[in-house]
Amino acid sequence: MKFYIITFIAVVASALFIFQRMKASHKIEVGSIVPDFSLYDQKGELFQLATHLGKHNLVIYFYPKNDTPGCTKEACTFRDMYEDFTNAGAEVIGISSDSRKSHSEFASKHKLPFTLLSDEDKEVRRLFGVPTNFLGLLPGRVTYIVDKQGTVRHIFDSQSQAEKHAEESIRILKSLK
Repeated sequence: MKFYIITFIAVVASALFIFQRMKASHKIEVGSIVPDFSLYDQKGELFQLATHLGKHNLVIYFYPKNDTPGCTKEACTFRDMYEDFTNAGAEVIGISSDSRKSHSEFASKHKLPFTLLSDEDKEVRRLFGVPTNFLGLLPGRVTYIVDKQGTVRHIFDSQSQAEKHAEESIRILKSLK
């Protein structure tokens, strides 16, 4: 019996790994044109990416979940560096599968001055090809730097270095000038 359980776990883990690799092969890469999307923000307003292109460089960061330690650190680092982003001519956009209400509470609690978008069905996450971690159980943490023309100029993918996403984004934005 023990052998069958171990074999079953190994088969499921292998299938999840292969599935993730297949999904990741369709992901956005540096030089890609950012895909258009529309999602609701923490204020209940429809955010349409197309209306923001051409106006600002964009920092689009995907994160796992509101009010978790890493995600809170990441959001607060973007908040603390927000003036640097506006001075660099960039707009910051955070995306997770949390509800609009959860985003509203998270933004209010931590005084986040930037847009949080609700991707409850994870459709935009799939559109970007954001990978999951830990056998597909944890949504990935990936930041995309998009120039005014809509070209992805840099991608930073690190689940464990939440605070570094903002720092890396500023470094890249300064190089775009």
